[in-house]
Amino acid sequence: MQNQTQIFGIRSIIEAVNAGETIDKVFLQKGISGELFSELESLLNRKSINKSYVPVEKLNRLTKKNHQGAVAQISPIEFHDLENMVLNVVESGKTPIFLLLDQISDVRNFGAIIRTAECTGVDGIIIQKKGGAPVNGDTIKTSAGAVFKIPICKVDHIKDAVFHMQASGIKVVAATEKTQNTLYDVSFKEPCAIIMGSEDRGINPSTLKVVDDKAKLPLLGDIESLNVSVACGAFLYEAVRQRLD
Repeated sequence: MQNQTQIFGIRSIIEAVNAGETIDKVFLQKGISGELFSELESLLNRKSINKSYVPVEKLNRLTKKNHQGAVAQISPIEFHDLENMVLNVVESGKTPIFLLLDQISDVRNFGAIIRTAECTGVDGIIIQKKGGAPVNGDTIKTSAGAVFKIPICKVDHIKDAVFHMQASGIKVVAATEKTQNTLYDVSFKEPCAIIMGSEDRGINPSTLKVVDDKAKLPLLGDIESLNVSVACGAFLYEAVRQRLD
């Protein structure tokens, strides 16, 4: 799968971007310069494509071919437009539930969350263009193929999705320990979107300021937090429980 979702070479990547290929991330060799390399950098910046500067050893591990200092990961899926996705769900007449992921970085957590989201009837997943785990072969495997069954959108910032949800009449609930409310105190029966934060820092503080509600999981042991994919499952199945009552 990895080879099927990877291209290499500066010119090849430029042509792929200009052709509209869905690029998840581009790895660029540290210390490289030149006119063509600068053209690629400028193009990636204009298109808001996630890039990372890495040692040549990293690129050599990604491919044995002549990469010229650049390797790109092509997403195996087409990302959906946020406005169209939300509009389609709202107009369908069902009570929507969306999942917003604020820079979940571990691909196994990402894949597990997608799998749980599909099993619990989530209508769409929104991720940020930069800082999160890519949609690649490992994502597909961990999600058990669910990545092909649920719409996924990319936005410049999770707050963009928050504001759009609120403007569409959808309540936004943050899963965070920075509240006295547990998830059992919050209603998930109306249209809602749940935000899960990254493994290391949680939800961005600026995003927490604009949500409609906050909720946490009651933790009865000595460990202060759950794995994010497990926590996400608890939130989604509480929403399922409430909606089945």
